[in-house]
Amino acid sequence: MTELTLEEAEAHVFGVCFRAGPPERIGVETEWLVQDRHNPLLPILAGRLNAALAPIEVAGALTGGSRLTREPGGQLELSSPPALSLGAGVEMMAADLAVLRTAVGQAGLALVGRGLDPYREPPRVLDHPRYRAMESFFDREGPWGRDMMRRTASVQINLDSGEESRGLGGYRSRWELAHRIGPVLVAAFANSPVQDGWPTGWLSGRQHVWSRMDAGRTRPPRYHPDPRVAWTRYALDAQVMCIPGDLDGDWSAPSGLTFRAWLRGVPELRPPTPADLDYHLSTLFPPVRPRGWLELRMTDAQNGDDWVVPTVLAATLLNDRVAADAAYAATEPLCPDPRRPVPSHDVWLRAARTGLDNQDLAKTARACFAAADSALAVPGTPAALRHVLADFAGRYTERGRSPAHDHLDALRRT
Repeated sequence: MTELTLEEAEAHVFGVCFRAGPPERIGVETEWLVQDRHNPLLPILAGRLNAALAPIEVAGALTGGSRLTREPGGQLELSSPPALSLGAGVEMMAADLAVLRTAVGQAGLALVGRGLDPYREPPRVLDHPRYRAMESFFDREGPWGRDMMRRTASVQINLDSGEESRGLGGYRSRWELAHRIGPVLVAAFANSPVQDGWPTGWLSGRQHVWSRMDAGRTRPPRYHPDPRVAWTRYALDAQVMCIPGDLDGDWSAPSGLTFRAWLRGVPELRPPTPADLDYHLSTLFPPVRPRGWLELRMTDAQNGDDWVVPTVLAATLLNDRVAADAAYAATEPLCPDPRRPVPSHDVWLRAARTGLDNQDLAKTARACFAAADSALAVPGTPAALRHVLADFAGRYTERGRSPAHDHLDALRRT
């Protein structure tokens, strides 16, 4: 195996995490809780889920080309291939999601779009050494890691990093704007206010769970004008969660070991390789993760087909130059420190706890929706995309609400 030096590691992260190019492609990943259609409290055994998915886990079953994977608590994830237009990306995911819904429905199951399971604490159903090591790592700080692994679900939007230029299409500006609209996405689409049958006090309980975990791998990197520098420092200073080995072995890493320290040498531990660094990068979970593209990870899973709305909103705000400029201006109240033009951790927490009850977030969200709506009004854009955005805004954003309020209202009635 090829040993890795610090300089080689820095160059590797620089090169693979921000691939420069015109911002054109879009992908979306939808995660779903799986419940019994008649009894949401019922545990879903792995054998039942396996039987339900068997007919579509064959080549060609998902005609849109999405990849179906399972999360540690039995959640399901569909990951679309990259598309060259917003309409095509939504269409591919919708087609494959229809196939998945039919398959689970025939087994008496349902896909549930909520950020946090409101009733159950599912067991870990994946026994891969990665997940054993991950669980052990997070257990050092409390129950939050287990909650994240087993009980949460999200909508993740994947967009190109951007060009080398310093304009709105450049990777620096797109990285910055993705972080500026991040709390808006948390607040507008908060959909996880209940845990164990009771209100948590957070409209996005999922984001609250993430906020309690290892800050060095779940919060945004410290601001730097060049995101490549910021991300490289963040990645190398993050603790090593697991060291891959034999599938029947223990992948746990020594407690407190950062990747930078591993590069410097650790007695009785083999030196890291480029493959180890790539694996380490896959265990970092900030709200915006660079993977050669930007993966926006902060949005709760949505009810029904409302996953389309954050996808349309985020893609339009980042990919349309006029909308991007409007969103940058609208998010100024969330970034009052000119030396740090991205929201502080407190803003992210405020978005998760109170959502659009906060007036700055409510005003910013309305402005972002309006900017996206205006951008979608151009000829050639599928009318359905503009319609779903406006419909969601009318139901929630313009009223200072998010889907979480529906669940809280229902809970009060019962």
